[in-house]
Amino acid sequence: MKSITERHEFILKKLKEKGKISIDWLSRAMEVSSVTIRKDLKLLEDKNLLFRTKGGASAYNPYAGDRHIMEKESINSDDKERIAKAAIKLIKNNDSIMIGSGTTAYALAKNLEATQHLTVITPALKVGLELSNKKNIEVLQLGGLIRPNSSSVAGHYASRLLDEVSCSLLFLGVDGIDIEFGISISNLSEATLNQKMLETSQTVIVLADSSKFGKRGLGKVCNIEDIHYIITDNKVSESDVKNIEELGVKVIIA
Repeated sequence: MKSITERHEFILKKLKEKGKISIDWLSRAMEVSSVTIRKDLKLLEDKNLLFRTKGGASAYNPYAGDRHIMEKESINSDDKERIAKAAIKLIKNNDSIMIGSGTTAYALAKNLEATQHLTVITPALKVGLELSNKKNIEVLQLGGLIRPNSSSVAGHYASRLLDEVSCSLLFLGVDGIDIEFGISISNLSEATLNQKMLETSQTVIVLADSSKFGKRGLGKVCNIEDIHYIITDNKVSESDVKNIEELGVKVIIA
């Protein structure tokens, strides 16, 4: 049986290799009880050497913070551009689409051109402004209270307008994609609006770079199986893709 020091060294080594590990796997690998593993993870977390998660541990903070959109815009910007261009291929002439908030959704708006009429519904001010002067694109801007961090609206007024509309495609920017917790963002009021947006849409496409996998925002939007596509970059792990596609969701690598 390994000593406590040997167990801790083993846990940290495997975390460095895998990024995240489960209590069950550690218990079998080291032939000790799950109670012992939980105590080990607590001690290592107290030393700021890992983050405990539901059923395991992560080398990275699994909780997404509510950062300002201007700060987010420069993070993984090349990946977001490729994701946006891949998303555009799903749009057909005369579609009515909805584009959510976030920097990847804004990248979609910047790259979007229409040869025939296209209606875009959005809660995001930057998306609406970007599209407002583009040829063949009609913008329905949702109203309500504007959140400074996201430059997007949320609340009752925005939700009420969605009772009167329906669209073919929803492009959703998110802060977290977690197999157990689902799709989430870092603000509760926007999460509620996103839930309403899902109800009005026939097909839901999540736009997320690979840094969002294994993360959780404060507000859950839906389960993984409630969406149809995830478009991400080529740094996403094969295991994440496999686990998501087993739930019936198509993963597109941009």
